[in-house]
Parts: sequence; C-alpha cells; structure tokens
Amino acid sequence: MTTAMDDTTSTGPLAGFTVGVTAARRADDLIALLRRRGAAVLHAPALRIVPLADDSELLAATKELIGCAPDMVVATTAIGFRGWIEAADGWGIGEELLARLRGTELLARGPKVKGAIRAAGLVEEWSPESESLAEVLDRMLAVGVAGRRIALQLHGEPLPGFVEALRAGGAEVVVVPVYRWMPPEDLGPLDRLLDAVVAGTVDAVSFTSAPAAASLLSRAEQRGLEERVLTALRGGVLAACVGPVTALPLQAHGVDTAAPERFRLGPLVQLLCQELPARARVLSVAGRRMEIRGHAVLVDDVLRPVPPAGMALLRALARRPGWVVSRADLLRALPGAGRDEHAVETAMARLRGALGAPKLIQTVVKRGYRLSLDAPPDSGYAS
Repeated sequence: MTTAMDDTTSTGPLAGFTVGVTAARRADDLIALLRRRGAAVLHAPALRIVPLADDSELLAATKELIGCAPDMVVATTAIGFRGWIEAADGWGIGEELLARLRGTELLARGPKVKGAIRAAGLVEEWSPESESLAEVLDRMLAVGVAGRRIALQLHGEPLPGFVEALRAGGAEVVVVPVYRWMPPEDLGPLDRLLDAVVAGTVDAVSFTSAPAAASLLSRAEQRGLEERVLTALRGGVLAACVGPVTALPLQAHGVDTAAPERFRLGPLVQLLCQELPARARVLSVAGRRMEIRGHAVLVDDVLRPVPPAGMALLRALARRPGWVVSRADLLRALPGAGRDEHAVETAMARLRGALGAPKLIQTVVKRGYRLSLDAPPDSGYAS
C-alpha cells in the first residue's frame, strides 16, 4: 500500500509528501503521476465497482427502452455505457438496443463517454466542455424536457437531484443502473489510510468520485473515527477532489476541499503540486535553508527523510522557532512515548542524524532544545 522515497536527492514538487489515493478505477494512472513528481502514496480503494450484467433492474430497463424508445439518452460514464452495451449483447438484445439508440438524441457527459458512444457505432448529439452533469442538466432544462422520455445511465450512485429536476420539468425518466459502488472486499488498506489521516502522517487525500468520499467517511463512522478524521481533513490534511460533485459528501461535513478548474487527473496532480509545497514551513536555520514537508525535510534542496518521531519533535520545535522547548513538552509531542524523557534524547539523536547537519538543533543544557534560527540582531529570540 505504501511507497518510500527512492533517495535523499529527489526534489520533485511532491517529494517528502504522502498522498492517499482512494480511487478504484484508474488508480494506477493517478499513482504513477504522483510518484513521478516525488510523492509517497498510500493506495486505499474506498470502493469497488460491481457490474450488473445479471441484474434484473438493468435487464428490465433495457427491455423497457427497446419496447418504447426514449427521445433522449444521457450517458454519464464510458465504463457504464460500455457495460450497458456488453450486458445487452450477453442477453442477446444488443443489436435491438443499438437500433433504438441510433434513433435517439444522445448526450455524453465528457470526451471519454463520447469515445465509448462512437466505439459502439453511435454518434452523440452534444457534450459539455466542462464534463459536468450540472451543465448537461442546465442545457436540457433550457431546451425543454416537457413530454420527453429520457433514459439516464446512472454512474454508480443514484442521481436524485438530476432525476427530480427532469421530472419537475415534465419529463418521463427511465434510469439505467449499469453498475454500483460497493465497499472494498479488503478493508485493510482503507483502515490504514484512516489511521494515517488521524495520526497526521498523510498530507493529502485525493478523491475522484463522490461515492469514494462517502465510503471513506462511512468507514470512519463504523470505526468510531468520524470526528477525528473530519478534524484532520478540516485542518492539516488536504482533501483534494477532482471536481465539485466529488467534493459534496466532504463539504456536507464542513470539510473545505480543493479542486482543479479542469476535472481530470492531470490537473488534480498539478493542484497537489501547488498546494502541498505552499503549506511547507520554510526556515533559515544555522545558515541553511530548511523546508519542513510531510515526512521529510529539504535542507539546502537536499531531501532528508525523517522518521515519524523525529518529525514530531521537529514540528514541535518549529512551532516556536528559535525558542527553547523543554524536554517535557517534546515528550508530550512524541507519539506513544510514555513518561521517560530519555525517549526524547533518543529521537533527537536520530533526528539530527536524519537531517545530516547536527548544528541545526541546539541543546540548551538543563532546559531543552531549540532550532538554531538565523535571526536579525535584536530580534528577541530566546537563547
């Protein structure tokens, strides 16, 4: 589930940061993009796609549309549209379905859906540049849907707002449930990601679908971690969503999210490349430039991976840069350290070794430790 940094000289924009990936579909593409930019990745699929090739609801909807052709068909996902055609072929009614679809107005949510439509030998009537279902709905309502029979291919979850708006506009809506989102069969990776979010050892969690976001929160609730996870996502852990629809389950719980202008994986990664380095703490210490990232520190542009205990100490020192922090306060910052202040000395020795420059942290005899902050004269820093 995890990756480690390859070496100490990587200076990619995401080097030193850990990103959680909740995607089930196209996860490999997203992970490759993140790793190429230096990130460590926790892959924890928050859901799985269950095709409904043998589902009675899909068969019934397909037969209903063959028997009474729709005026318009809205295709929301490429995998869903392909799955629908493949399921119809499996039932021996694929050609009948395609014949019906050729006589309808086909709307595609985005370019991938357009590709799936054309691969089936069909041609779409229109597709929005934004890949937004909201734009599709706005266009349909602007043109008028009263008295029209509309087939809506669902994309893994019900679309009540969409369906209700069409029905309020006077349309007859037939929903086509091609596949469903289900919890992952192996919950271990998702649980480990939730633990990392709570512990603050992950810097961002990426979401590429609303069901994935809802599933992660649902699992957190099942484990009694919901409030702690939400607190982390409202604070130091960035929730990065591929688009505004994906963000809705998080925003409903008061989580501020970030999303790119274009709702694609590439722009999502670029967003992370901008947001995470902007959150890093940069200090001038002992004549060196120190940039504190998620699980590593850039010291004069050389990446130095730091163990979790060392990062806890460093963050405690950086909260009051240049000031002495007592061993007792540092002990409280150490995860699971107990009451023995010797644990601080051990962790501090490892931290100094990891940084490769012992003079960055000064020992103040009988008092504690401080960062050897470069400061102008009369700055007032404690010594």
